[in-house]
Amino acid sequence: MTAPVLVTGATGNVGGAVARSLHAAGTPIRVAGTDVAKLRRRFPDVPPARLDLLDPRTFDAALRGAGGLFLLRPPQIARVGPTLNALVDAAARHGVGHVVFASVTGADRNRLVPHHRVETHLRAAGLPYTILRPGFFAQNLADAYGRDIREDDRIYLPAGSGRAAFVDTRDLGDVAATVFADPVAHGGAAYALTGPQALDFDEVAALLTEVLGRPVRYQAASVGGYLRHLRRRGTPLTQALVQAVLHTGLRRGQAERVDPTLPRLLGRPPRTLRQYVQDHRDRWRTATG
Repeated sequence: MTAPVLVTGATGNVGGAVARSLHAAGTPIRVAGTDVAKLRRRFPDVPPARLDLLDPRTFDAALRGAGGLFLLRPPQIARVGPTLNALVDAAARHGVGHVVFASVTGADRNRLVPHHRVETHLRAAGLPYTILRPGFFAQNLADAYGRDIREDDRIYLPAGSGRAAFVDTRDLGDVAATVFADPVAHGGAAYALTGPQALDFDEVAALLTEVLGRPVRYQAASVGGYLRHLRRRGTPLTQALVQAVLHTGLRRGQAERVDPTLPRLLGRPPRTLRQYVQDHRDRWRTATG
């Protein structure tokens, strides 16, 4: 692919990992987001593009000349029709060659998550596409769960005793680079992507305790308690509801299956949750060290 891949959400965990993997593989890219100055700081050797999913007037300039699109849903966006789906339509008008959408596990069956509507729209748009359905990200430990771990030494979720096969966004980035390197081979595919081991959150807390050298516990939350907790943290209601739906799905085993697809696509074993925690232990440093 000689025309650049437009990478949305490039200043975030997933988009940033994809941009770095594509760049390392020698694939031309254009990084997109709402803060162009931040994009230039993060990727000084890569052309930036201002793209605001809430402002369709930014779509055409960002997509012009793009040969591919890496698309993800920012957590704060629930109305995907005028945002992500409208961007897919704009990509079709611009003749973008291939779209890779970062969805979530089970989105093909779960109509409650916004990703389901994006997948449905993308399949009907007439564009070549690949759907990536990763499970829970290892990076959630530093982001979605990070404040609770740093401030309270706990993981507080409505997951019960459910297990998750955590996947590292760095591996997702490498898979996206593999797809864009040979889009024909992956056209129309939907890949379930998991890490190599399913852990419950007591086991995750024990791992954090071991690596960080201080006790971290898991506290199972009720759905109502979790929603109240997120709202007190300032999480928008729609985002909080989506997070609650995804985590309660763990109780029914929706994320416990270890899928063989990721190592097959990577040609190597995926990173483990322990590797992620060891590589990023400073992310959970408390004020006292």
